[in-house]
Amino acid sequence: MVRNPVIVGTGSYVPENVVTNCDLEERVDTSDEWIRTRSGICERRFCSDDKSASDLAVPAGRAALEDAGISPDAIDLVIVPTATPDMAFPSTACALQDRLGISSAAAFDISAACSGFIYGLSLAHSQIKAGVVENVLVVASELYSRVLNWEDRTTCVLFGDGAAGVVVSNQPDSPTNGFDSLYIKADGENRNILTLPAGGSAVPLTPESVEKNEHMLAMDGRAVYRIAVRKMKSSALRALNRADMGPDEIDWVICHQANTRIIESVRKRLDMPKEKMIINLDKYGNTSAASIGIALDEARREGKIRAGDKVMMVAFGGGLTWGAAIVNLPG
Repeated sequence: MVRNPVIVGTGSYVPENVVTNCDLEERVDTSDEWIRTRSGICERRFCSDDKSASDLAVPAGRAALEDAGISPDAIDLVIVPTATPDMAFPSTACALQDRLGISSAAAFDISAACSGFIYGLSLAHSQIKAGVVENVLVVASELYSRVLNWEDRTTCVLFGDGAAGVVVSNQPDSPTNGFDSLYIKADGENRNILTLPAGGSAVPLTPESVEKNEHMLAMDGRAVYRIAVRKMKSSALRALNRADMGPDEIDWVICHQANTRIIESVRKRLDMPKEKMIINLDKYGNTSAASIGIALDEARREGKIRAGDKVMMVAFGGGLTWGAAIVNLPG
């Protein structure tokens, strides 16, 4: 029997604490106008100091399970894409497995930065296709407020906290394929233009590294912009080619929510109408691996995405990593 991975449920969670651009004016040498015109971001959510990545992942994962109508015991694999895990090990996925009462699943984190959601979908798809598992919970969870360098005013204003989950299940009796195509890629040669330098074995945390803010996010914004536009466009075209589809056959496009300029550049290069673009970074900022999933879940719950719609998701992140997926979603 043909195995058919399908996204059967979505969920998301963002902290209640809203941080506006005007709030950041009191902390950083910036302005609401500067942030809006360069990024499209108006506000973002920050966690309280007592929260961790797994704290955000739990409600997002639970919402996805409820939406799918699947009990925790039915999950065979838990994947958590995150660049801001609870700790180096054990994995945040193991903490999530325990806290959701998923008793008998494998669990691991993946590190692909802002492309993590697409990477997680690709892994879930391949594990189901291979017959290893039946049901996978993928929950991307990020707390970038923990790793922002407040001395870098061009970067610290861009990010926010949030989590998003999906349940991917084998649905052999589904009338349509759950995934029309998947494409992921990486380029380690340019890994240093978007990085969190210290805290690993290459640069352990020391008083000196902390004093230099090397444990905080560092980004060459111009280089990231230039490469992101090119790679997101090529990812989308690769995914369309693999599905033997044209852009006009796509109902919705969800790009990684990093910057409205990047999204608009990708839209123009793909010749997509604005009405097909789902954008919510004005409310949440860049939530890294969680951004596509948050936008996906929000659009479904608002009734934009309906049963059978074809959705193309496109991402770019540190690594450098990038990828795209074309999926058929439940309503």
